[in-house]
Amino acid sequence: MRHRLIIALVAVICLVPSLAFGQAKATRTPDGQPDLQGIWSFATITPMERPADLAGKEFFTPKEAADYEKEVRQRNNMDRRDGTAEADVTRAYNDFWWDRGTRVVKTRRTSLVIDPPDGKIPTLTAAAKGRQTERQTANRGHELDGPENRPLQERCITWASTGPPMMPTAYNNNIRIVQSAGYVTILVEMIHDARVIPLDRSPHLPGDVRQWKGDSRGHWEGDTLVVETTNFSGKTAFRGSSEKMRLTERFRRFDADTLLYQYTVDDPASFEKPWTVEIPVTRSEAQIFEYACHEGNYAMSGGLAGARAQEKSPD
Repeated sequence: MRHRLIIALVAVICLVPSLAFGQAKATRTPDGQPDLQGIWSFATITPMERPADLAGKEFFTPKEAADYEKEVRQRNNMDRRDGTAEADVTRAYNDFWWDRGTRVVKTRRTSLVIDPPDGKIPTLTAAAKGRQTERQTANRGHELDGPENRPLQERCITWASTGPPMMPTAYNNNIRIVQSAGYVTILVEMIHDARVIPLDRSPHLPGDVRQWKGDSRGHWEGDTLVVETTNFSGKTAFRGSSEKMRLTERFRRFDADTLLYQYTVDDPASFEKPWTVEIPVTRSEAQIFEYACHEGNYAMSGGLAGARAQEKSPD
């Protein structure tokens, strides 16, 4: 009996964290909204899609997570000096400049994609593959003809990870959420993006109006903020998506220091079925810094100047 009682007590103690996790009572803003405000970090080493060697495994055990984190930290260490000279050159940015995170997500999932259950983004449709090929070949041989041919992030227009949807990236993984009466604003540290999302259930923009980041409209479902975004521009294709993508994001407090961020991509013109990503983002005490992309944007001017110099060269 004593042995059984000890086992039962240990089971209860082990269960308490999982029961408590995600059940923190939501604090409220003055107008009664669940309070999502603050600075949150997306930094994580959990991959977007489940690696082949983890096929069929949805969650890490604590030991597996620790082992995986150690292996990835070593692999990502830009201060290493081992390997070939070519490998060393690829680590030209030392570790100081990177902020990819060092831990898997709190839920210990093996991928950020949670649906489909295999942790993989669904296959692109034939039409989407055709669009991708067209994008890749349209500029071939003319990549440095002028600024219009350079990538959007190099032109300081937008960055894929800033969203919507928002994704972990190499650095600048912070966002700031600010709530006011009738609006939620999401400021992304990468580049200069801020989304001001109305909560008045007003209709989306007319279908012929397309924007870099689409047109977002939000509403509350209980304690969850639901944001639906349409009217994307075909120039900002996400993972091969089309301008017809409908994106549904969900934000809710998971616990005092965690915000659960989920999004679902629904785009029959591009993917064989909808797919969903889940990222538990953590509260950060760090400051949001100005990206100042234009002021320090030497990549484009240097690249174009180099191309002009090559054109003049007799060789």
